[in-house]
Parts: sequence; C-alpha cells; structure tokens
Amino acid sequence: MTKMDFSRYEKLRAHVRSNFSSETQRLVDEALAYADEKLAGLERYDGRPLLDHAAAVARIVVEEVGLGRNSAVSAILHDVVRLAHKQLPAEEFLALAAEIRERFGKEVVGITVGLANISELKLKVAKEQADNFRDLIVSYSEDPRVILIKLADRLEVMRSLAIFPREKRRKKSWEALNLYAQIAHKLGLYEIKSELEDIALKYLEPKDYEHIVAKLEESADERRAFIARFLVPITERLDRTGIRYHVKSRTKSIFSIWTKMQKQRVPFEGVYDIFAIRIIIDCPPEVEKPQCWTVYSIVTDFYTPNPQRMRDWISIPKSNGYESLHTTVSADGRWVEVQIRTERMDAVAERGIAAHWRYKGVKQGAQTSEQWLGRLRELMEDTPHSLAQRFDAKPASGEIFVFTPNGDLRKLPEGASLLDFAFDIHTGLGATCVGGKVNNRAAAIRDVLHNGDIVEIATQKNQTPKADWLAFVVTSKARNKIKSFLREEQAKHSRMGREELERKLKNWKFAITMDEAVAYLGKYFKLRTGTEVYGLIATQKVDLATVKEILSRHLSGEAAEERRAAAAEIERQKSGAAKERPNDGGDALVIDDDISKIKYKLAKCCNPIKGDEIFGFVTINAGITIHRTDCPNARRMRELYPYRVIDARWRSSAEGAFRATIRIVAADTTGMANHITEVISRELKLNIRSINFEAAANGCVAGTVSVEVPGSSVVDTLIHSIMRIRGVQRAYRVNN
Repeated sequence: MTKMDFSRYEKLRAHVRSNFSSETQRLVDEALAYADEKLAGLERYDGRPLLDHAAAVARIVVEEVGLGRNSAVSAILHDVVRLAHKQLPAEEFLALAAEIRERFGKEVVGITVGLANISELKLKVAKEQADNFRDLIVSYSEDPRVILIKLADRLEVMRSLAIFPREKRRKKSWEALNLYAQIAHKLGLYEIKSELEDIALKYLEPKDYEHIVAKLEESADERRAFIARFLVPITERLDRTGIRYHVKSRTKSIFSIWTKMQKQRVPFEGVYDIFAIRIIIDCPPEVEKPQCWTVYSIVTDFYTPNPQRMRDWISIPKSNGYESLHTTVSADGRWVEVQIRTERMDAVAERGIAAHWRYKGVKQGAQTSEQWLGRLRELMEDTPHSLAQRFDAKPASGEIFVFTPNGDLRKLPEGASLLDFAFDIHTGLGATCVGGKVNNRAAAIRDVLHNGDIVEIATQKNQTPKADWLAFVVTSKARNKIKSFLREEQAKHSRMGREELERKLKNWKFAITMDEAVAYLGKYFKLRTGTEVYGLIATQKVDLATVKEILSRHLSGEAAEERRAAAAEIERQKSGAAKERPNDGGDALVIDDDISKIKYKLAKCCNPIKGDEIFGFVTINAGITIHRTDCPNARRMRELYPYRVIDARWRSSAEGAFRATIRIVAADTTGMANHITEVISRELKLNIRSINFEAAANGCVAGTVSVEVPGSSVVDTLIHSIMRIRGVQRAYRVNN
C-alpha cells in the first residue's frame, strides 16, 4: 500500500490547523488516510480520485457552513459509508460501521449512515412531489448536521457538474433547484441557496443564463462608476460621525434576476434592483439599533426613499433570524436598494444558522419537516466553532415516505403496512393485493413499511378483502374501503343465500316455513342471525345436500327437541321484532350490531357506546339517530320535538367495537405518553385509534386518547387504570 500524499488536500488541512485543535487535525488526517485506502482506485468522471470530492465537501463544511470536527470527518468518510451501504452484505457493512465507530466515534457513524440513506433515494423529477421529497430528505436527518453536510455535498457536485454526463446534469440541477436550495433557504443559508440556484439555471436554461451573464458584464463598469458617485456624500458624512463601517455592493443573483424577468415579463433592463449597496457597521450589540437608524437617516438625507420599499427587519427579525434595515432610494433617475446592518447581522445573513451556533434542543411533537427546520433555525445562537453537543432533534411527524417502482413518492403514517400502501395507490389494487416486494425482496401484505422503502404490489384477480385485514391496516382509506366491501359482500351473500334456500325448499317440497328452516339451521350451526345462515349457504361453506339432510332429520322427528327449540326461537324473534318497531306503543328500540334490521346511526355529538343510557331520535332524512341521555343536545330535542323521541336500549348480546375518547391532564414528565399507551395497549389489550398531547399551563400536558372498547364498563376500568399512573391528575370521558 502506497503512502498517502497529504499535500493534495493541503488547503483543507491548513484551514483545520489554523482553526481547530491538534486532536482535530490528527483525526482529519486519519480520516483522509482511511478514506484513501477504502476508495483506492475509484475515480470521478474526469479521472481524478473520488476522495477529491469528499475532501472538497469537508472544506465547504468547515469553511463555508462553519461546522466542526465530527462534521468534517463525516464529510471525508461519507463516500466510504455510502458505497459500503450500497454494495456490502449486511454483516460486512456492520463490521465496517463498528470499525469507524471505534476509530472516529458513534456520532460520525450516525451522520454518515444518514447521508448514505439520502444518497440512495431515487428522486423523481416531478414538481408536484418536490415538497414530499424535501420532507423525506429531512426525515433521514435525525442529526441536523446530516442535512447541512448533504447541502455541502450537493454544492460541491454542482460546482463540478461540468464533468458529469449530460443526462445527469439536468436531473441534478432540478434537484438542486427544487429540493436542496429550498432547504438552504429555510435554514437561512442564502449564499449556498443562491449558488445552487445559479448553477442549476446554467444547465436548465443555458441561453437565458448566458444572456443575463453577458448583460451583467456589459453594465459592470457603468454600475461601479454609479455606485462610487452614489456613495461619496454618504461616506463623507459617516466618516465625520465616527461610526466604524465598511461598504459592500452586491449584485442580485442570476437566478433572482431571471425569476423577476419571468414573473414581471420584462427584459433585463426592466429589473431595476440589479444591485444593492450594503453598509456594514462595526459596533457593540447594545448600540446596534440606534447606529443602524443613524446610518438610515444619513442615507435618506441625500436621497429620497420609496416608502413602499422600506423593510425593518431589525425591530422584528425574519423567522429564520435575518436582521437588516432595507430602504430603496432614488438617485439619478434610478432606484437603489441600500441594506444597513452590523457585522453580526451580516454574518448571520451570509451564513445563516451556521454563522456560529449552539443547539438547545427541540421538544418532540407532531411537526412537519418545514416546521422542524424553522424551529431548528430559531434555536441557534452564537457559540464557538464546533457543535460539541449531540443533536437529538428529528421531525417526529409520525409519517414515512415510500416509493413506487417508477419513483413516485407516497406519504403514509408510521406503522403503515404494504396493504395500506396498495390502497393508497388505488382501491382496486388494495382489494386484490396478495403481497409484493419491498426493496426487491418478497413481502407479505401485513409487513410494516419504513422510510425510503421501494414497494411493488402483487395482485390476483380472485383476491378479495378479508375481515382480518382490519387488524393490521392503519390508514382510514384502507379501513373504510375494507369495511365497505365487507358490508357489500354480507348484503350480497344474504340475498343470494336466502334466494337459494327459498328455491331449494320449494324443490324439496318440505312442509316447513322459511323462518323455521332458518331458525333451526341457526341453532344447528350455533349462529346468532339469519344473515349468517344465508352467508354459509352463499359462500358454499355448507353445501345444500347437508342442509337438506339436516332439515330432513328435523322434519322426521329425529330432532324433536331441536324442533321445539327452533319454534321457540321463531316466537322469540317475532316478539323481539315487534319491540324493535319504534311506533309500537311504549316499547323500546333494541340496539345491536345487526345491520339487516332497522337502520339507525350512533350520534357523533355524544358518541354512545354499549352500556350508556340512550334514546332514539327520528330525523327527517337520516333514519333514527341514537343519543346518550346526557347528550348536550338531549334537552333541546326533548323540549322541541317530543313526538320524535323514542325509548331505546342495548341488546344484551350486542357486540362490536365502539370508540371512546378520554381527556387526560398530567405532569409533563419524560415518558408520560409511553406510560399511558402501555396501560391501554399492554395491560388492557385495547386498540388505540389516536393520541394527541400538547403542553398546558403549570408544567402539565393535556390531550386526548381515542380507544376502541366493547362497552361503557370497560371505559370505567380504563379511566381507573389511567388515574393510577403516577403524575396523571385527571382522566375523564369526553363526547368525541
């Protein structure tokens, strides 16, 4: 093995030597040597060593973004981990990760694996999916340094884009413009944002780009002369005041000029704010505002300001931390933008969150990636170079992003199965799904998906939704479609089974009524309803020859006892049916889960469940609605429409899953949500349908949890169990 030529990367090493400790210098050199060994023989498109890319990314990370030791080492090693992640078997990759952890620390492993995950995304060029892709990229960045190093990585790629094959240039330019530049903007990394946009425009709209560059070069001398004339009276006055300052002029980015030309439909000459003059004050923090306003008054003493173009981001900074005082003034018949800020403000404006920072911690919660990035930006503040402390923030949005084989991106809740994905694509695909492939490996319909999975669905024409599918789908679309299909199938089977049994009874010429036959068969097969009997016949789970034999025995007297029981069951059903008619005197409407009888709906305003005291209310268009007697609307309905109120009760044998919502107030302690979900899921074996908590007053959290329960008695047990959790102050049932 040849000794590494460190001189090739001397610019990176020199910056590290002059800005970091000797230990950091040693680790950077060790990382360069390690990467040189692992990447030996690998080249970029122009024949240079692949390590040149990693070292260039590390330079951007420490010089332009302002990150520290672990970030620099991670940037140097990111191609080593990316290629290993892609090519090595799992055992060999884990061994490599363990070696890097031993030599460079666990944070470096975490960052490089996050970068490898992003690199393996197959990003599809589709404007309408750009937001989802940005969310996906950020969701891989549990350590925020991952996203910052990835921005540096993409910036280096864009600077070297000329060496890439033609077909790759447009794709990488589209990604830079629509994904990475947008993330950089959210973080206040304006220099990186502008450079990504300008290079992307160069390859996406080369003629427009060259036209603007040529126009800028043509007008450069005239622009410099105008600026010099403009500044003469201002600088003379500033020098007399004793304010310490310097002046910079900034030409608008090529992409910004192009965007304005497109939006306003004007030529280059029609964009009046091609450049801005920046007056940067060197002063202590306590006099920043008064000195900025003093400079503003000097500028406006000589030139007339446009009040419509005044921007005060000193009194109220932008959400990403940007502070500056902007005014547009008239001089020699043209508008000139003047930006007034301090050295500190300029550092933040130039380098965003990376100016110098310290991360204080993000409270976990249901946040979109955009909110997370915005929050991350707000929580940065001045500190020395390195990010010594661990970043623990992540989007925690409860969402995952998965791909179709052709690169389309779908957003699903965490815990979603392959079947959820199939229904999300198309109802027909979900209904006929029999499995599929996840990352090119065979997968079952109940397999849970993870961020970045590439999912392919397999179907069979004779496949139909099953009741047990409801146990592992989590999306409302999948659940609703499955339930709808099952209801339709039940109704269809009921109709088909009844018609078939009626036809056969006539053919067999049995001296038995339809009701008696169904009642006896129900007793024989231990079924609760006639609908289930019809379903057995329609789905051929019992053949008609068997039905004929059973009924023959029944009629021959061999089963006299069963016949008497069947007759009693008919009478009981007739008696029950009479009670279930709402207009039969004072009898109560009997509520169960039999959808084949009287149509009723459970009211959403009070969410009744089995065991609650209830009554029925006859609506104009929606049949009968069932309310709790303590429903907030009960008194009004009884007073205004007493003739539409009917008594109702639950059938004792009624079964089903009802949703109960519990309001909880508890101390804001670590793991409180976990304690609550453990009690509900593990101890009581109940399904949680939703949970939502947020900070409340006095160091508390408050929220609701919706749970599937078989009846109201279980709700009492549930509340009692939650109240036993240490720190829970109140728990009570709410209407919805």
